[in-house]
Amino acid sequence: MNKTLIFFMLFFSKICFGQIEIGWKDLEDIEFTETFIDSLDEYILFPNFGPEVLELSGKKVAISGYILEIDIGYYILSKGPFASCFFCGAGGPETIAELSLKSDDISFVMDEFVTIVGVLKLNDEDIYRCNYILEYAYPK
Repeated sequence: MNKTLIFFMLFFSKICFGQIEIGWKDLEDIEFTETFIDSLDEYILFPNFGPEVLELSGKKVAISGYILEIDIGYYILSKGPFASCFFCGAGGPETIAELSLKSDDISFVMDEFVTIVGVLKLNDEDIYRCNYILEYAYPK
């Protein structure tokens, strides 16, 4: 094979398949601090991301889980199905990731098991969003 073709194949595969495969265990490197928010009159858990999670920040990742449709067109990827998800008290905030979809044409079925590819954003400021957000997300 000629060197140009080999280079092209390696470059193309890096672009198309260049995501890091992760599991929910990889997102467990996180601790939470309870902070009282006056405007809400309640305590909120704020994340402190560990070095393993910080290493994944801004990287294109692929992770499998269950789709939860929280509102029309607002999807969460969860470690467990709806009956045992974070919102039902069966896990912590590290067991879900908010999906910011690459296209409005993408839709899912509740509790569908999928692998999602997206850029991992760590959120430790906006209390109205998840701690993990997959930006430009799409099903693999």
